Amino acid sequence: MKFTGQVAIVTGGGSGQGRATALLFAQEGAKVIVGDLNDKGAAETAHLINRQEGGQATAVKVNVTKADEVQGLIDTALAHYGRVDILINNAGATLFKGIEETSEAEWDRILDTNLKGVFLGCKSAIPAMRRSGGGSIVNIASVAGLIGMPQHFAYCAAKAGVIHLTKSLALDHGNENIRINCICPGGVLTPMLGEVIDVHNPAQIERVGKQHALGRIADPEEIARVSLFLCSPDASFMTGAAVTVDGGIAAGRMGHIHSR
Repeated sequence: MKFTGQVAIVTGGGSGQGRATALLFAQEGAKVIVGDLNDKGAAETAHLINRQEGGQATAVKVNVTKADEVQGLIDTALAHYGRVDILINNAGATLFKGIEETSEAEWDRILDTNLKGVFLGCKSAIPAMRRSGGGSIVNIASVAGLIGMPQHFAYCAAKAGVIHLTKSLALDHGNENIRINCICPGGVLTPMLGEVIDVHNPAQIERVGKQHALGRIADPEEIARVSLFLCSPDASFMTGAAVTVDGGIAAGRMGHIHSR
């Protein structure tokens, strides 16, 4: 197992892509801190891990936009397991609106959750990783940070910020053996996608899938496995990378994702 003896923190770990990521790291031997604003979801993920042979996980309710709560997430990892080796900044939020219909509060929510949350996670985790001799951070960005998407201007702006935050921090902390990369997924079948389309409607799923060159939406585990790779010794010379895992959207097949 690639992560035996290591401690991984996954935000947004209570469902979807975050849950898939937490489960995979646990299967590879990591002790996992599952952070989520939905404490019930976080507890369910931790329970699934603890049921596994040798699985160890702790659930923490956390609002990633609050500095004290994010620091509390790191402190919980240190208190329970003594170190922090991996951070997956996965928590996110989306909004499907044009600029004239978007309130200032909605703009703040999208930027705070998707960008400030990554900033706070990195700020709190890096000192703990330094004390452990290094570590790996994966920030979940989006293909929307690479290309424009209609009615997603706030989300696009936040995810573009995540990409460049990642690159800059990689330069700052590479000499401390802390590698920082990001992933740019396309459509993934998660609860967050359900805020944009009806995920129980096969016709809508098919339509969004056809906007990808591969003709389908990703399963959460397909993205989670890239996080696993980036944190593993197999990616030991990778830092500052924005890894596109989008089924081909950025290659030029992007369409208009909406629920109507």
